[in-house]
Amino acid sequence: MLTPDFPPSRGGIQVLAHRLVAGMSAFETRVVTLDSDGARQFDATSGLCVRRVPAYARLGAARNLPLNATALLEAISFRPELTLSAHIVTSPAAAVVRRAVGAQTVQYFHAKEIADKPRIAAFAARQANAAISVSTYTTELLMAAGAPTGHLHLIPPGVDLPSDPRPQPAARPTILTIARLADRYKGHDVLVRALELVRDRVPGVEWVVIGDGPLRAELEALADSHGVAASVRFLGAVSDEERNLWLRRAHLLAMPSRLPGAGRAGEGFGIVYLEAGAYGKPVVAGNVAGALDAVVDGENGLLVDPTDPAAVARAITTLLVDEELAGRLGAGGASRARSLAWPAIAERVQALLLEQHRSRMEAGAQREAEGVRGANR
Repeated sequence: MLTPDFPPSRGGIQVLAHRLVAGMSAFETRVVTLDSDGARQFDATSGLCVRRVPAYARLGAARNLPLNATALLEAISFRPELTLSAHIVTSPAAAVVRRAVGAQTVQYFHAKEIADKPRIAAFAARQANAAISVSTYTTELLMAAGAPTGHLHLIPPGVDLPSDPRPQPAARPTILTIARLADRYKGHDVLVRALELVRDRVPGVEWVVIGDGPLRAELEALADSHGVAASVRFLGAVSDEERNLWLRRAHLLAMPSRLPGAGRAGEGFGIVYLEAGAYGKPVVAGNVAGALDAVVDGENGLLVDPTDPAAVARAITTLLVDEELAGRLGAGGASRARSLAWPAIAERVQALLLEQHRSRMEAGAQREAEGVRGANR
């Protein structure tokens, strides 16, 4: 596996890469990835074979050059039969490894990186034997970038099922949002404006925001200017334990992600919607981009116009006052989370990799047979 993102670094791709490697038992696997704080301790206890490459901050985006070079060197010694590239920035190494040692390549696509680097995305798709798209929206972005999609497989991300999903409801009606405060399209600004309207129907409501980033000060000022600061709690980055506690305490999760505008990609999927469902929580999401794969309207949440604070407020208010509906959607979310638990997703990816391996073996056997027939003529 080649990936710039791997634990203990935090993020959706990091989780995906780790859960796949840890969950696929059919292979001897080596991970080539960037170094990060706490990596030595993580690797010592993970039970995984991980080769770390220094992440030189001074190189900026070029830090992936040493990663690709090291991946090639590792392949020469490891002689992989399959390469799973978890991000398009490792596709150059995957392509060279394919030529050097004959390894079949499977390439992951998530969404945001396609709009940011359309040429590399198209290259990665052309060079791979098979590709995985995490959502219909991601597939559409690939098509727009001119990438071939005939060998593309749609496999959504998975979710970790909690050991104890029993609710511990907060004393106040609580809305929860979990997202880094770095991308405006996540919809925090719309939620601030929606909160004004929600308070008219649910005066004691509280909005709990987990996540930190450069937009925090701006959002805190926005909440103050709209007179809702007393109803908002910005917690910043928290531990997994505290995050899970809030998933048990909240009445619903809201993240009305929208399309960010020309040249940029929105929500690739939205694993957090599944995570909320795993705890039996209904969700409010935007009716665009990858959320359309993560959230089934009326089944595990409500899809709304993410640019309309009034629409967002109506959906949130409905779930806060209609306990029967909230319970039904929460139960739907729990069922959907179970169907997309990481072991099931890892099994689907493993099956695709094994299929690629079989095709490689069959092609090799056919070439050998043709060579024998040619020698006997």
